[in-house]
Amino acid sequence: MFVLDWLNRQLLKMEWLYDLVEKLVVNVFGLDMETRIGGSLHFYIYDVAKILILLSVLIFTISYVQSFFPPERTKRILGRYKGIGANTLAALLGTVTPFCSCSSIPLFIGFTNAGLPIGVTFSFLISSPLVDLASMLLLASIFNMKIAVAYVLVGLVLAVLGGTIISKMKLEGYVEPFVFSSSIMEIEEEELTRRDRIGFAKDQVKDIVKKVWLYILIGVGIGALIHNWIPQEMISMILGQDKWYSVIVATGVGIPMYADIFGTLPIAEALVYKGVGIGTVLSFMMGVTALSLPSMILLKRVVKTRLLGIFFAIVAIGIVIIGYSFNAMGYLFI
Repeated sequence: MFVLDWLNRQLLKMEWLYDLVEKLVVNVFGLDMETRIGGSLHFYIYDVAKILILLSVLIFTISYVQSFFPPERTKRILGRYKGIGANTLAALLGTVTPFCSCSSIPLFIGFTNAGLPIGVTFSFLISSPLVDLASMLLLASIFNMKIAVAYVLVGLVLAVLGGTIISKMKLEGYVEPFVFSSSIMEIEEEELTRRDRIGFAKDQVKDIVKKVWLYILIGVGIGALIHNWIPQEMISMILGQDKWYSVIVATGVGIPMYADIFGTLPIAEALVYKGVGIGTVLSFMMGVTALSLPSMILLKRVVKTRLLGIFFAIVAIGIVIIGYSFNAMGYLFI
């Protein structure tokens, strides 16, 4: 138990980095950690460095695993299963394909065109941006492993239930006809060598870091602002655990944003520090990642308004229920 605790503190929470940045702020910049400026600078440098280090290591590892699951193989695997088993497998495969909600849309088209039920493709579409192994470990680095595992589990449940409901409603007629008729060339799978997989993983790290670094900088900046400059009373007045509407407000605020979980984590960390309920914070993160406005605009190009509305309603209601549930049982995760 002591070894696990030490590994969590040094590898995930990176206490060595926290101490190093503290020395930098105090000895090099000559600032007091107890002041707002000193505290903000420490929060910013430490969180940016920690997230980028963890993100690079995790994306490399996950991308290496992902190299075994190219789209063609994924389609074949999913095609072997029916019913809720197929939805469950699609949601699980989404965890090893760390795409943002927008880049998941082409795969949605490919899966649907290949004859997979739309409910199965929607389970993948919900899971892929919302839940992945990198997000679980990054959540553990900021909060704890119990919260991280619980987040992944409820995300998978939401993906499976959402896709199953859409399957039961028989909504194939609300997918744009071109999705079924598009000519998609089947690409013969290459047998990758170990060097190829390492090269692919390195390229994925470069590509994803290029896409998210700005969101990380902005997110950490907002987190530092909340953490050190906005009074707790003001945060509690809007998002306090005693406010029945806090989860709905957090979900609504998150939806118009376009970021990913890596950019929202520092904001979530600062909100929890200010006393916001863990369920409210998770609802905000899920709203940003699963229902971002750009992804809804892209999805509207391939499905009709009714199906888009049903998908949005199912996911939004699920996020709100998850938020209230976590707030009610938050004591189990602290």
